[in-house]
Amino acid sequence: MNYPCAKNQTALPVSVKKTDLITIRQWLETARQRLNGRQDEPALSARLLTAHHLNKDRAWIIAHNHDPLPADLIPALEADLDRLVRGVPLPYVLGAWEFYGLSFQVNESVLIPRPETELLVETALNWVKQHPGPLRAADVGTGSGCIAAALARHAPQMHITAVDISLQALRVAKQNFIQLNVAGQVSALQSDLLSSLSGPFDLLCANLPYIPSAKLPHLDVTTHEPSLALDGGPDGLVLVQELLLQARSRMADRFLILLEVEADHGQAAPELACQIFPQANTTMLRDLAGLPRLVSIKFE
Repeated sequence: MNYPCAKNQTALPVSVKKTDLITIRQWLETARQRLNGRQDEPALSARLLTAHHLNKDRAWIIAHNHDPLPADLIPALEADLDRLVRGVPLPYVLGAWEFYGLSFQVNESVLIPRPETELLVETALNWVKQHPGPLRAADVGTGSGCIAAALARHAPQMHITAVDISLQALRVAKQNFIQLNVAGQVSALQSDLLSSLSGPFDLLCANLPYIPSAKLPHLDVTTHEPSLALDGGPDGLVLVQELLLQARSRMADRFLILLEVEADHGQAAPELACQIFPQANTTMLRDLAGLPRLVSIKFE
């Protein structure tokens, strides 16, 4: 494998053996070139991958980029770089991803936590602050457990039931609950939406599959992330509607329901919520990009 040199450095032979000395900077440049057009941020992906294998943070990598790269790490780095070149998302290659300031284990059984979902957590925590005392919450379609764990870490008075229909996803979620020291506060349960739960719940959170089925074949996300966590049926709202219908008999006297939806559901989703919960205050919240993202259904 060839490792092109950065400027102002002595050129290496055209063919560099794995036992030859190369610097972190040279490796990063090679990785960046290979990832061009295959990852959204090739330089960042290369840096994160290298930091992961060196067990260092990005700041250390930048400060030590002239240090030699340990030769024994190169085979593993090349193997993971090949996966990235083939289009495997970086979080799956690293086996972990950050959400709401916490690190979560992830694999291809769960969706990759995304920053827009932090709006749901932030909105829930703001409501919790206004309602002191013990609270019961449900996180439906928990996946990696990122919503439930983030809520638990910031709201110790709340007990959360995290449910998913996928046993593989629940295994990942349980590991995250243990790793983040919230296993005593969060119960993980296999369930088809709320069918195995009776409530009552003060807070209901859900990031359900919401992509219309016809869109899925045209999206890159379906190549590696689980279709079970993406397919929302013909209109993208099949599971949302079923969840809201189940929730009618499972909510406390005062409650908050938060549902992440596709931006195209900015009108249909709140209208559906108003039909099922006509006495509640339903609003649509926008994410940082200004897109409709979160349906809030509140009853006080």
